[in-house]
Amino acid sequence: MRRVFGIELRRSAAVGSALILLVVGVALLYFVDESDWSGGWMQLVMTQRLYLALLWPLALAAGAWQGRRERQSNVTELFASTPRSRASRTVPTLGAMALTVVCGYLLMGVAGGVSLIGTAEYLPLPVLAVTAVGALSLIAAVWVGLAVGRLLPSLVTAPSLAVAGLGLLLLIPAATRPRGWLALVFSPIYEMNLPEEYATVPGRASAAQAVWMAALAVTAVMLFASGGRRIRVAALLPVVLGATLAISVMPHRNRLVVDAVDPVAKELVCAEDEPRVCVSRVHAGLLPELVPQAREALTVLARIPGAPTRVHEDNTTYVPFVPAPQSPDVVLLRVEPGRTGQVVRELVVAAFSAAPECEGGPRPADARAAGFWLLGTEPVALSEYEDAEVGPDAVRRWQELRGLPAPEAAARVAAIRKAAAGCTQ
Repeated sequence: MRRVFGIELRRSAAVGSALILLVVGVALLYFVDESDWSGGWMQLVMTQRLYLALLWPLALAAGAWQGRRERQSNVTELFASTPRSRASRTVPTLGAMALTVVCGYLLMGVAGGVSLIGTAEYLPLPVLAVTAVGALSLIAAVWVGLAVGRLLPSLVTAPSLAVAGLGLLLLIPAATRPRGWLALVFSPIYEMNLPEEYATVPGRASAAQAVWMAALAVTAVMLFASGGRRIRVAALLPVVLGATLAISVMPHRNRLVVDAVDPVAKELVCAEDEPRVCVSRVHAGLLPELVPQAREALTVLARIPGAPTRVHEDNTTYVPFVPAPQSPDVVLLRVEPGRTGQVVRELVVAAFSAAPECEGGPRPADARAAGFWLLGTEPVALSEYEDAEVGPDAVRRWQELRGLPAPEAAARVAAIRKAAAGCTQ
């Protein structure tokens, strides 16, 4: 059997299919938007699942191309005359195609994980479940392709099936609306886009998806290995039972994954020594890079009365909205992997900024002017998404502070800090 399996790997479309999935997958990871998954391992595997929007149809097409091999080579009658049953002859093909597409998918994750080594130290168990469901979905896709390719051995079957697969994935959310949880059962890509830092996938969601994909794979095997109409009709039973079981396992709640938050990922992890600098567990690998800059910012802020003495990561979640704890002696920092070059400026300005949910407090232009007055440099933009009017206004107010006597300017800056800390007008 091992020798037959090796021959199947060399002479079938298995290895080529895996290479295509790997190349397309890595290209998607690094050339679409790396920031979508650079936050951690969960973000990476969820982004992989999102890119199944292209990889899943490609696996369907690869299976269909391989499935027409016997008819294309005109050996169907020859193989049927051998003592081996149809089912036993299909095992090497099924195994080779499944093994290679899974390897391609896992290597895609490894290629992305290279960028996370050293910074993403938090590896939650659901990462393995999300990856396993993605791999299982590709096995189901390539086996469905094999079955369709065998039943419809035409040159147009593979490309047609790829287009149909893509259309199916895109239409599932609309077809199941308003029951979003139902789309989560049948689509491996649904709700996997733009994962936040503290995103997770509930275990029941992964279990329901695994049940459905396994049932689909079993049906595909029965169709591919079948030698008669009865087995083909019986092949509908696993998919019906699988769909029923998956629907019963999946929580009947919309936005199940979008609203899911990993509380362990949000927990603060602090550096040793004082002043205390803490980040969420998912960003713990960035502490060595952030601590010197954070402590430099606290040294700058120490010149004003009531200055903060600690730095915590702003672990606010917006879906659902749960603000980070506020304290007068703590300044919050929003951590974004790959964008840690302005930590000192961001922290100094943040000390003069009121919480987003606070209706009072300093205006953004006043906060920036005060922060850069302490830094001794002209205000610059801290984000590409900020209001275009804030920058020029901040420069004017900074110039006003620079024109005042030092004690009066310091008093104004202290008043801005007091208003921010107390959330007052």
